[in-house]
Amino acid sequence: MDLVILSVSILICAGLLFFFIGITKTEKIQLDKLKFQGDWLKIENSIKKDEPATWHLALINADKLVDTAMRELQISGQTMGERLKNSKDKFSSPNSIWHAHKLRNVVAHENDAQINFDQTRRAMNSFKQALKDLGAI
Repeated sequence: MDLVILSVSILICAGLLFFFIGITKTEKIQLDKLKFQGDWLKIENSIKKDEPATWHLALINADKLVDTAMRELQISGQTMGERLKNSKDKFSSPNSIWHAHKLRNVVAHENDAQINFDQTRRAMNSFKQALKDLGAI
C-alpha cells in the first residue's frame, strides 16, 4: 500500500514538474521567411533609378517591413523608434538602420524632401541587413 502511494506521489510530482516547465518555456518565434522575402523583392523591384517618387515609397515600405518583423518578434515599444532602441543588440549595424529610419521619416514628413539615389540605395541596404539580422530574410 505504501509503495502504491509513493508511486502515485512521484507520478503526480513529475507531472506537475513537466507542466510547470512547459508553461514557463519560451519558444523562439519564427518569422515567415518566404513572405518577408517576397515582400522585400517587391519593394526592391519597385525602385526606378530615374523616378524619385519610387525611392520615397520604397523607403517607407522597407521601413514598414522591418517594423512588421520587429512587432512579430514581440520587440517592445510603442513606435518603431522605440523598438529600434530596444533591439540594438539584434542588429549588426544599429547606426545604419537608425539612419535609414531617420531618412524614411524625412521622406514621410517633409513635403519637399530632396534625397538622392545613393542615399536611397544605402538606406535600402541597411533595411535589408536589418531584415537579415532579424531572421526575416
